[in-house]
Amino acid sequence: MDVNKTIKILIVDDFATMRKVIRNLLKQGGFENVAEAEDGAAAFKILKSQPVDFVISDWNMPNMSGLELLKAVRADEELKEMPFLMVTAEALKDNIVAAVKAGVSNYIVKPFTAEVLNEKIEKIVKSMAA
Repeated sequence: MDVNKTIKILIVDDFATMRKVIRNLLKQGGFENVAEAEDGAAAFKILKSQPVDFVISDWNMPNMSGLELLKAVRADEELKEMPFLMVTAEALKDNIVAAVKAGVSNYIVKPFTAEVLNEKIEKIVKSMAA
């Protein structure tokens, strides 16, 4: 089964440059329906106000971290099934364990390629569909 390329993906990162990089990588994979938020708090507002199909969130952000956002999403009745890909700069075992415990769908370590990003998205979408 092919992943629907029209799904709406929310990119959450406090660095505009990183959001642009991820947006471009998604575009290479055929995903063009993309929204952006500069931190978890802004992302949560977007998630509550418009339909989003998939979250790609950075870990370290001011106001509300990726982990806090993940916990808020998983605790929310309407959003708890949301596919959530965590982006982290360092593959710290403790971070990964914390994210897995909080219910992350998968994680990806910076820097990454379009291929790796698309693979992760497809893997998550397929496991959600199963």
